[in-house]
Amino acid sequence: MTASAFAQRAGSGADQIASFAETIEGLPTAGTLFGLPVNVHGQTTYINQRYNNFTSSYSGMNSLSANKSMSYTWSGTLFFGARIAQDTDIYFNPEVVSGVPFSGLTGLGGFTNGEATKANGAQAKFYSARAFVRQTINQEGDKLTLDNEANQITQMMSSNRFVITAGQFSTLDIFDDSRYAKDPRIQFMNWGNMTYLAYDYAADARGYGWGLAGEWYRDNWVFRASRMTAPRTPNALNIDWHILNAYGDQIEVERQHNIADLPGKVSVLAYRNKMILARFSDATNYIVQNNAQGTQAINNVRNNYQYKTGVGLHAEQALTKDLGIYGRAFTSDGHTETMAFTEADNSLSIGMGLNGQCWDRPKDSVGISMMQNGLSSYRRNYLQTGGVSYFIGDYAGPNQTISYRPERIAEMYYNATMIKNVLFGINYQHVSNPAYNSARGPVQIYSFRIHAEF
Repeated sequence: MTASAFAQRAGSGADQIASFAETIEGLPTAGTLFGLPVNVHGQTTYINQRYNNFTSSYSGMNSLSANKSMSYTWSGTLFFGARIAQDTDIYFNPEVVSGVPFSGLTGLGGFTNGEATKANGAQAKFYSARAFVRQTINQEGDKLTLDNEANQITQMMSSNRFVITAGQFSTLDIFDDSRYAKDPRIQFMNWGNMTYLAYDYAADARGYGWGLAGEWYRDNWVFRASRMTAPRTPNALNIDWHILNAYGDQIEVERQHNIADLPGKVSVLAYRNKMILARFSDATNYIVQNNAQGTQAINNVRNNYQYKTGVGLHAEQALTKDLGIYGRAFTSDGHTETMAFTEADNSLSIGMGLNGQCWDRPKDSVGISMMQNGLSSYRRNYLQTGGVSYFIGDYAGPNQTISYRPERIAEMYYNATMIKNVLFGINYQHVSNPAYNSARGPVQIYSFRIHAEF
């Protein structure tokens, strides 16, 4: 979604420091069809990433390749919307993606390209990203106007309201919004800056799902809750439609504020997943009992429904009209394998965003962040015993014991608006202890992207 349109609907500050797009003069992005208000928007993004050879004592089944590598993704999305009744909208987002991720999307906890989860080959794949209905129920309060945007038809609503979203969308469309670190198409690229890295939110392999979400806006408070579908098996594309048996639940409480007329917020998010998952303690025992080092033993003990839980804190604050800071911290229970996101059980990220007003380029933006990702003792013991997970696992024989360290990532980007609604950006990421292994790395990743909207 371009420029965090869901956040703009939520009134949580989508006039982002990193946002650059404006309505293109003369281009009819909104109008009527059969008497119904409609809008159409689109985006396309190309991201190219490279790194040179890096130091590695050894490599295992799911290690990041230590040889010079190149990765890319390309995506295109159309955003169609129609207002079928007062305060009732429907939206449909067809999407196309192609790309080749580093090492087949293995070897890291904090993957370096937020678009990479959608790409699994150079051949373009077409699919539905979102198809949902949104109902707004206004209450007494101040009147707000939301402008024409991707997945948002111009609308007047109350500051106090209920919003119900049902259908196909991403959990991250509703939860854990940020002005400074949310959208890898126009902001930071790393997964750990899309959301909390340890937040194993329910989704298919592309990051989308089906479900029902409710939001209650009350003055400066927002309360959110949802239930989303789970994949049939961990990290799979196919959805398990038995949403009473397998699902992802989340709740979030957000408090918005102003300090010296500068916006900020604090939010707490908790989730609980239920599906058939492997427990790391069971998988570790399986390896020991069957001498199964170097295998994905989690596949052999995935027999029963398990619960997975976690909680996180997110805070951000504008320091000036051009500069803002943010921080996220999250922990999951760490007993079970990853359901749908990545390999992390605790995560911490901090950063800042700045636009180019002070050097007379107000539509340019800069971002700097630091992240630290960690594993639970259960997942760590599984890996050190010789287990391989879905994304990570450096086991390379009995003489190569994984030397665990937290994975640390620094990321910086600069975006320049070349012409109206076309952005060119450069990005640098420094990854220490890739896949939590101090015997490998560091890795220095250089990227560029081109992003356009209408």
